[in-house]
Amino acid sequence: MNPSVIERLVATNPEMEIWWDSSPLVYKSWKQKMIDWAPPERKKTIEEELTRFFNVDDPAKSVIRGCTTNPPLSLTAVKNDPEFWNEWIDNLISENKDKTQHELFWMTYKEVIRRGAEMLMPIWEASNGRFGYISGQLDPRINFDTEKMIADAQEIRAIAPNLMIKVPGTTQGVEVVKVLTSMAIPTNVTTCFMLPQIMAVANAAMEGIEIAKKNGVDMSKWRAVITMMIGRLTENPELDVQAARRGITLTWQDKHWFGIHVFRKAYRLLTEGGYASKLLACSMRDGPNVAGRYRFWDVEMIAGGEIVYTMPPYVLEPLWQKCNDLQFSNRIGEEIPSEVMNKLTKIPYAIQAMDPNGLEITEFNDHPATVATAEAFAKASIGLEEYVGERMKVVLGNKVPA
Repeated sequence: MNPSVIERLVATNPEMEIWWDSSPLVYKSWKQKMIDWAPPERKKTIEEELTRFFNVDDPAKSVIRGCTTNPPLSLTAVKNDPEFWNEWIDNLISENKDKTQHELFWMTYKEVIRRGAEMLMPIWEASNGRFGYISGQLDPRINFDTEKMIADAQEIRAIAPNLMIKVPGTTQGVEVVKVLTSMAIPTNVTTCFMLPQIMAVANAAMEGIEIAKKNGVDMSKWRAVITMMIGRLTENPELDVQAARRGITLTWQDKHWFGIHVFRKAYRLLTEGGYASKLLACSMRDGPNVAGRYRFWDVEMIAGGEIVYTMPPYVLEPLWQKCNDLQFSNRIGEEIPSEVMNKLTKIPYAIQAMDPNGLEITEFNDHPATVATAEAFAKASIGLEEYVGERMKVVLGNKVPA
């Protein structure tokens, strides 16, 4: 058996984890899409590799070790099987005619999460709670409401023991991480881009651990990851605006080196500081084409670390379709080109991201990447609620609660 491109990546560090970035409920249909795409001579190999990647029939034997999801991805799961979900949602509405659209949305969202957690439970059980977590994201529309986030997090956590709460890296989210950690509730910090955010939530988790110890809380099934959204940091228009004001032109390569540098530095700081949180790479973009060979720098250049990669279809597809022959080595400890660093150290947006003290916690909510991502996530979350609202019209007609 020849290892797949993902298995070669994992081989660079035995503590590396690959997570599926979507609802587990859609994996079978995506896998079939990939098999349908494959040339005849590769179909059998692709099918075998994707079965090893996530073995739905025997999850504990999978390459993946966890899963990230959110309300928009849950909507995708619902739309992926409309016959089942329309009936399920319609029954929910019929049995809860007094509930509002938002309440029914929340109940539907939790059910999608529950079913996903159930699919990963064999991984969690086989690893004694070390792996097999699915991240249930808090509603992005409450990113700045500390008490509501804590309450909703406890509600999501109660669904299954392998539920990890996806908390935003906002000013309020830092406090939420501390509180949830003190309760031994696993967390995954999202909407996170810069070293100041990464270090703030890493410190918050450490504070929460100390509180838990003082209170005699069992932390044996607790863990935490911090997501760095590489692409959402480097693609924000503010980076180009500030560069242009200083007469600097940033190439595609410069921007990707920027994201890679921030991730590498964060990894070094977390590792050398002995922090309990594990760094997770998210929002990776494929490319470039180097000397006629397609590459995936965002994946390659951080290989070798004790990190998590969360990979949605838009990352996995080019890896299998364009980069299937990639070979990986330990690159996470390397430095980026000096000429790129010379440009970045002249741009405030980049300086803030690269300096652990580049922003105060109270400034997180106003950072351009935070603003843009929070708005996009909030808008996308409305989609599942609106879907439930359409089913309410079908079931209740003009008797939909106000």
